[in-house]
Amino acid sequence: MDRKTIMFTSTEQSEQKTTEDILKTVYNALEEKGYNSIDQMVGYILSGDPSYITSHNNARNIIRHIERDDLVEELLRSFLGK
Repeated sequence: MDRKTIMFTSTEQSEQKTTEDILKTVYNALEEKGYNSIDQMVGYILSGDPSYITSHNNARNIIRHIERDDLVEELLRSFLGK
């Protein structure tokens, strides 16, 4: 019997997205569904209520990969160029 060892790699490591990628994905999903993307994302950031984010293209689950306080910090750094 021929037995071969198969090595599995972690999909989390290979599919890890940046905050920017996640925000763009969520933004695009909201736009595709006809929402005001900025208003919806601000609502989510301020309230933590995931219902502000559409489940279209798995956007609701994707944005949950970022802690909201980390998201605000990243947005401020980007805005201030730091």
